[in-house]
Amino acid sequence: MLKRLKEINGRYEEIGQYLASAEALSDMETYTRLSKERAELEDVVECYRVYLKTEEECKAALEEAEKESGEMKDFLLAEHYELKEKLSALTSQLKVLLLPKDKNDERGCTLEIRAGAGGEEAALFAYELYRMYMGYCEKHRLQWEVVNLNETELGGVKEAIVNVTGKGAYKRLKYESGVHRVQRVPETESQGRIHTSTCTVAVLPEAEDVEVTIDEKDIRVDLFRSSGAGGQKVNKTETAIRITHFPTGIVVTCQDERSQLKNKDKAFRVLKSRLYDYYNSRAAGAEAANRRSLVGTGDRSERIRTYNFPQSRITDHRIGLSLHDMEGFLSGDLDEMIDALARRETEMRLAGDGADV
Repeated sequence: MLKRLKEINGRYEEIGQYLASAEALSDMETYTRLSKERAELEDVVECYRVYLKTEEECKAALEEAEKESGEMKDFLLAEHYELKEKLSALTSQLKVLLLPKDKNDERGCTLEIRAGAGGEEAALFAYELYRMYMGYCEKHRLQWEVVNLNETELGGVKEAIVNVTGKGAYKRLKYESGVHRVQRVPETESQGRIHTSTCTVAVLPEAEDVEVTIDEKDIRVDLFRSSGAGGQKVNKTETAIRITHFPTGIVVTCQDERSQLKNKDKAFRVLKSRLYDYYNSRAAGAEAANRRSLVGTGDRSERIRTYNFPQSRITDHRIGLSLHDMEGFLSGDLDEMIDALARRETEMRLAGDGADV
């Protein structure tokens, strides 16, 4: 590990010297690429330099302690052991920093929420999840752009597709992919029985234009009139867009905007994200699972998280963590859960399991 850290430090210094030279300004493409590379190495290098300094101080304290006696010796030995503990913590931190990073972490993402088993109650819960993620994005200053919102007459949502942009959007939301199960007494339940419903959530990293090429002969673009629950949002002109990608069978619909061009732009962004996810899954040998690996079938037995309203308990089944603040959680206070999922993934990767949460 130390040999690798020394090499990284050397590369960091080499790039710094080049960027400070007059030659660097003559090639802005190289300048930009190397600036990005140096920024990615910065956290590792800073931690490594603190490690080296702490290591020197630790050795010096021990050497001085061997020359002393009495209270001064005890003081220096105590300092030595304190610095050893700091070294141990820095070693752990460096191991985490050296883990290969997910290339998609700093990207935006497409968030898809769909009502599953449970009829109208599932649609109402899907809308609550929609509001929950909107609140979370607001807290983290992530931009929220609705692509498609298929509402029901009772205020629920059959399907919601949103583009989330901002640094680290995918990193923050990627653990939310899966089946979310809700247990509660619906308002329409006269006998007070608890019902179980599900919603599926998929989080797809935003694809860059250079990564996904869409051939015009592979798609069909259909125009139709926008519509909404109870006759709302009805347009007299054909502004809604449906794009069908023949090779994969992926279909994207966007009718949130009143502008045909805006709807088309949003729909293509979602299509690119889905194609990026689709082809990445194939490359990883997971073609059979593809997007289904993210959201399952929507059956009640498949779930990553349960929202138990009578007990105000949210349980994530992947890590066995339960929280007891339903109101706060549904308002967007997801950090405790998401941080715990990220820690668990890091622990598994450090242990060499290589599996994701």
